[in-house]
Amino acid sequence: MIDVDLVWFNAGGGHRAAAQALEEVIVSQGLPWRVRKLNLTEVLDPADRFRRITGMAPEDLYNRRLASGFTLGLAQELRLLQGLIRLGHPTLVQRLSRHWAVTRPGLVVSLIPNFNRAMHDALAQARPGVPFVTVLTDMADHPPAFWVEPGTAQHVVCGTGHAVQQALAAGCDAGRVHRTSGMILRPEFHISPPMDVAAERRRIGLDESTPTGLVLFGGTGSRVMKRIAAALPQTPLILMCGRNEALAAELRAMPCAAPRIVVGYTPEVARWMRCADFFIGKPGPGSLSEAVQMGLPVIVTRNSWTMPQERWNTDWVRSNGLGVVRRSFRDVAGAVRELLDDLPRYRARVQAVRNRAVFEVPQILQDIVRARQTASRG
Repeated sequence: MIDVDLVWFNAGGGHRAAAQALEEVIVSQGLPWRVRKLNLTEVLDPADRFRRITGMAPEDLYNRRLASGFTLGLAQELRLLQGLIRLGHPTLVQRLSRHWAVTRPGLVVSLIPNFNRAMHDALAQARPGVPFVTVLTDMADHPPAFWVEPGTAQHVVCGTGHAVQQALAAGCDAGRVHRTSGMILRPEFHISPPMDVAAERRRIGLDESTPTGLVLFGGTGSRVMKRIAAALPQTPLILMCGRNEALAAELRAMPCAAPRIVVGYTPEVARWMRCADFFIGKPGPGSLSEAVQMGLPVIVTRNSWTMPQERWNTDWVRSNGLGVVRRSFRDVAGAVRELLDDLPRYRARVQAVRNRAVFEVPQILQDIVRARQTASRG
């Protein structure tokens, strides 16, 4: 029995969701591992000094930017953040090394970017030979040193062929680069309980034959959802606001001619997606992959406000014919008309995508552990 650390933090919801999904599947597959979900922020700042001084967690500023939709300039801020991480590298390594010397993991799996060199070096110092694996929760890397750290013994698990090529081009050993069929999604997006979709739509107030859009901008929603709702008064919409209760209240108060359902925080995103016909949102790797997994063609944007690590995702949408990409949501009504005019074709292409990553990653990790054990015996 070995201890496996799944490292995450709260900048966006995808890292935590991937850790929870992996833990669930590892347990269900009966692997001889004790899974420990490790919040990196708590290890690096156990006394919570950052919150006491500033009144917020380190991830809160990023999450508030996502909720407001003000993401312009994040590429430049990322460079500054990476510079600060490099400057603090010795301290980060020291703290992580002390943690792992005590907790003695047999495998460390990172589900976060930017801190992978510090984690790799700390683990090598505290637990020589223990594998360090980074599972990208983005469809593409944003080099340099976002996810991939060349010149290390880091294993890299990629959900797209593009990310694999990026890792190899960065100089990673081909034997340490592993491919899955997509992004990690929670098991309920793969194994759905039986549901009479037509009856459920009638129950919640939707017409079963009128195409309905699902609007989703992550777990904190986004102010742009108000613009989308105002532009689509005749289109039935399911508006997913996450924990943004103020936004949910504003959306409920907006006039509309078509049925409109405003949903607050819920763990049942997959169920709501089954009640929709298409998706409107930002090209985040998680929500985009969830929508496609549930058979929903997508409408997304790409512009200077799009986060740099998510821009390639729109290329994926275009090249696979999975939906409509616009520069902004100002003409979201036109994008909806374009999608609905050819909805059967878009549906067919979306349904051709097969993603089993959450079940593939544990097997990749098991192979890495076995290879290490074989090498140790040798």
